[in-house]
Amino acid sequence: MADKLIMTVDSGDIVIKLRPDLAPKHVEQITKLVEEGFYDGLTFHRVIPGFMAQGGCPDGTGMGGAANNIPAEFSAEEHGRGICSMARSQNPDSASSQFFICLDDASFLDNQYTVWGEVESGMEHVDALPKGEPPVVPGTIVKVVCA
Repeated sequence: MADKLIMTVDSGDIVIKLRPDLAPKHVEQITKLVEEGFYDGLTFHRVIPGFMAQGGCPDGTGMGGAANNIPAEFSAEEHGRGICSMARSQNPDSASSQFFICLDDASFLDNQYTVWGEVESGMEHVDALPKGEPPVVPGTIVKVVCA
């Protein structure tokens, strides 16, 4: 299994350390989707300053996802700057393909969302994503590869 993901966005590369120790099913799902090219060309459809950047929706609206959902793997890992976690609906077991990267402290999400990774480098590229819900011109996930 891969240790990292390299996510290329419009402004450069974001290197994400995977955390199978916290969320093995989520890491497996994400790496499978990456290997299939699922994320390539998708956008960050929701970027809220001081909170998070969300992407991984195949239709760009925040309503779509992959074919299957993953059971929650909540942990005590803190949702701090650079943490990668799964987006979901009200149902805790509804995570699929959408994820978010915390731009700042979001500890109010702890034990409620599944942490699956952490940005090791390239956080400046996450910070540079166009802001909005949705942004007028959303930032693009050019390509994601396992490393």
